[in-house]
Amino acid sequence: MYLNHFHFNQYPFHLTPNTELFLGLPPHYEAIQTVASALKMGEGVIKVTGEVGTGKTMVCRMLLTHLSQDFELIYLPNPALSGAELRRAIGSELQLDGFTDESIVSDIQLRLIHLHQQQKQVVAIVDEAQALPDDALEVLRLFGNLETEQTKLLQIVLLGQPELDRRLEQHNLRQFRQRITFTAQLRALDVSETVAYIDSRLTKSGGELSLFNFQQKKAVWRASKGIPRLINQICHKALLLAFNAQENVVSNQHLFLAINDTFDTCKPRFRAPFLWGWSH
Repeated sequence: MYLNHFHFNQYPFHLTPNTELFLGLPPHYEAIQTVASALKMGEGVIKVTGEVGTGKTMVCRMLLTHLSQDFELIYLPNPALSGAELRRAIGSELQLDGFTDESIVSDIQLRLIHLHQQQKQVVAIVDEAQALPDDALEVLRLFGNLETEQTKLLQIVLLGQPELDRRLEQHNLRQFRQRITFTAQLRALDVSETVAYIDSRLTKSGGELSLFNFQQKKAVWRASKGIPRLINQICHKALLLAFNAQENVVSNQHLFLAINDTFDTCKPRFRAPFLWGWSH
C-alpha cells in the first residue's frame, strides 16, 4: 500500500509476528533466555505470561526458530482442546500413525523414549495457554511426569495471559502448579525501548528514522502504554494517513487521528505533542 511511497522493502509495523524484525529488547530477550536456559537444564514445565499484545507469540516464534536441532518441537497454537483432543494433537505432532484413543498414551510414551535414545529433547510449546481446560492441563501434567532416571521425556513451555496465573492459583491445579520450575513475565516497553523498537523496525524495513520525530515516538509510547501490538497499530495507521495525504513524513495530525482510531490506547486531548493532555 505505502511501501513504494516510503521506500520500504516490507511493512515495518505489520501485526503478524515477523522474526526478521525482532529486536532483542530486555523484556523479550530475558524471557527467551529464561526459557532457553531452563530447557537446556532439562526442567519440566516453564511458564511465560504477559498482557495482550506484549509479544508472547513473537517469543514463541523466536524459540521455534532458534532452538537447536537437538530439540524436537511440538507446537500447539490452539489450546482450546479437551484432554482427549490434546492427546491426539500431541500424537499428530509426534507423527504417530494409526493410534487409537486407547493406545495413544502408550504410543506417545514409546515415541518419546525413541526420541530420547536419539539424543533429542522433546519440547511442547503451548500458546495462549490460559484457554486450556482443566482436563487438558491434567493431560500435560501426566505427560510431564514421563521421565527416565535422569531427564524428562517431555518438557513443556506455557505462554499465556495473566489469566493463566490466576487459574493456576486454584486448589485443584496445585499439582500442576508445583511442577512449574521457571517463570518469565513480559512487561510493557519503557519510553527508550519504545523509541528503539520503532527505529529498529523502520531501519530493518528500509525506511527513514525521520518518518516520525522524537516527540511523536514518545507520544506513541504514551498512547500505547508500551504495548508492542498497539505501537504497531498506531504507527501503521499514521503511515497510511501520511501516504493518503501524499506526505513524506508523519504529521502530528496523522498521529493524533491514528491514536484516536485505535482501541485500548490512551487518547490525547489536544493535537500538539507538547500540549497533548492524556485521557488517563
